[in-house]
Amino acid sequence: MAQPDSRFYEELPRVNDFDLLARPECFVSLPEDWVVGCTDIVDSSGLIAEGQYRTVNMVSAAVITAMINTLSQQAFPYVFAGDGASFAVPRAFEQEARATLARLRAWVDREFSITLRAAMLPVKWIRDEGFDVSVARYAVGPDADYAMFNGGGLAWAEQQMKQGGFEVPAAVEAEPPDLTGLSCRWNNMKSRNGVILSLLILPRDHTRHQDFAMIADEVLAMSGELARNGHPVPETGPDLGFPTAGFRAEARLLRRETPTLVASCALALRTVMAWVIFNFRLKVRGFDPEHYRRILSRNADYRKFDDGLKMTLDCSPDIRDRLLERLKAARTDGLIRFGWHEQEEAVLTCIVPSAFSDDHIHFVDGAAGGYTEAARTLS
Repeated sequence: MAQPDSRFYEELPRVNDFDLLARPECFVSLPEDWVVGCTDIVDSSGLIAEGQYRTVNMVSAAVITAMINTLSQQAFPYVFAGDGASFAVPRAFEQEARATLARLRAWVDREFSITLRAAMLPVKWIRDEGFDVSVARYAVGPDADYAMFNGGGLAWAEQQMKQGGFEVPAAVEAEPPDLTGLSCRWNNMKSRNGVILSLLILPRDHTRHQDFAMIADEVLAMSGELARNGHPVPETGPDLGFPTAGFRAEARLLRRETPTLVASCALALRTVMAWVIFNFRLKVRGFDPEHYRRILSRNADYRKFDDGLKMTLDCSPDIRDRLLERLKAARTDGLIRFGWHEQEEAVLTCIVPSAFSDDHIHFVDGAAGGYTEAARTLS
């Protein structure tokens, strides 16, 4: 039976102004009886070099999709990182979460020969090491929100995972978890301002909260000079092409026990139908494609706080140069570490429980390495 603290995240007040999230008072510590999970893809940089970044993004989003479907109506915080994902769940759901990660690890290895690392550990253990895991709930709209993390605890847990700690072993049998809702069918979105900038800004261990908040405020103010704060997804949504770049990865991830050829044919049929509906703007059984595209853009997570500030911006060269100049000065002052990566396009990976409601969520990343490549330049 779920414990009272299981409703902690469900009852957490939503923050509507992203700029406020630079303030630590917006965050609330997770209950000690919660458990943190984290994942990442081994040699994601090598996969990117082979042109498999869509697959990397899909596998990372599959972690979140699998957990959403496993926990059903249970609200829980999670964050997408490009080549991995992290989340937290009440202790009452730990075994279900472990089993889901174990099955996903085995399935990803079977379908793609990709090694997905996974670890889980209690929040109390993280606090015993001097870190915290605190969360805020940012509402992008009335029907969709994203978790923001603070306290350094997730970053510490990810470091332990990469060193082999707290591992969730892969299942013996590659029985796929439920990945219903995961999709990757939109065309990449070209920069309209000059460059898609993937940016990671992390505080040093000794940096005071108010000092990092000041730097984050300045970064957000500069990005605020861009149209729609640098949002890389057009207000009217992206274009839908056929075949889509992520078609093969989606078919293989979602096929379950269906033969790959049959799953690919079924997905192709659904994609053709979607292409017709969206490109001819057909309203079918109450579904309005133009409304869906607008909500997609509104719901996209192009910026987040995840033990630091992480952004995918459609950026002008001038704003980029000013951002980098300010960040280099803050790094010289010993306040932050930061990394960045530039590319021409952004990419979406989506979780759509139902096309008829407005709670669908969309993870944004750079289309040529994004957050993964930015992390390689962190200094």
